[in-house]
Amino acid sequence: MKLGSLKEGGRDGTLVVVSRDLGRAVKATGIADTLQRALEDWSNLAPRLNALSEALNAGEAEGDFALDPASLAAPLPRAYEFVDGSAYLPHVERVRRARGAEVPETFYTDPLMYQAVSAGFYGPRDPVKVPSEDFGIDLEAEVVVVTDDVPMAASPEQAAGHIQLVGLVNDVSLRNLIPAELGKGFGFLQSKPRSALGPVFVTPDELGDAWRDSKLHLPMLTHVNGEWFGAPEAGVDMQFNFAQLVAHAARTRPLSAGTIVGSGTVANEDTSLGASCFAERRTVETLEHGKPSTPFMKFGDVVRIEMLDKSGASVFGAIEQRIEQP
Repeated sequence: MKLGSLKEGGRDGTLVVVSRDLGRAVKATGIADTLQRALEDWSNLAPRLNALSEALNAGEAEGDFALDPASLAAPLPRAYEFVDGSAYLPHVERVRRARGAEVPETFYTDPLMYQAVSAGFYGPRDPVKVPSEDFGIDLEAEVVVVTDDVPMAASPEQAAGHIQLVGLVNDVSLRNLIPAELGKGFGFLQSKPRSALGPVFVTPDELGDAWRDSKLHLPMLTHVNGEWFGAPEAGVDMQFNFAQLVAHAARTRPLSAGTIVGSGTVANEDTSLGASCFAERRTVETLEHGKPSTPFMKFGDVVRIEMLDKSGASVFGAIEQRIEQP
């Protein structure tokens, strides 16, 4: 099934079940007012939501309506936790090689991860607000999963059973602020503002054979200002799958229902498939030509991120947003 949240009912939105073709929706009235509430009692409420989904897709749901993507907030307008990994080592290797640095051996056995902003997410059509173009505005097209309650020290095998939803995120980065922040030795803050979530989250069973080995095996398609930017395969070159990433996050603490875990920028060894962020493209340009030629994003630029299934249908709907000054 596919789940989203309308921009109504307060900060956490109103939970809706969305049709498989993303064209219609029905409020989950009487089941759960918000997606966070559903995740907190997932084992009991998911079957009821699934029954509503089946009725909606069969054209038998009472109160269903045509869905306008602009009416959607992020599926989780705010979350208790968002931890973001960097599971695609071709990206890490290229970035470090461009500046003459080696990749530590531990990166191949121990995931990179940081605590990201979770107090608020942009909706899929909301503009991205950035104070200055000088900050080096970048997109990062990533896959995310959402968990129910995960116990501390869960193994990857156990963690896999706690992955309940899959979706997309534009993890906005301000590249020119990152070096100074990391140089302090205390991690990201100003350089990682709010991110945007895709229109809907989807249960793994809805993805069919595209979801296997706790990875999503579909291309991550990105356009900037209507031009193709990249379509790397999300299931290829992923060093750590989502079960491993969830287990890593839960090693010393439990994860609350509604925790979002990100894959990091999708990247492949095959650079002909393009990129999922400007930093990646600029790194390839530096390695090939000695310096980058593509600038970071400017006010007025529009980014579109989505995934299409084998038939060409949009799985999660598209993140499509303009970069704007507050």
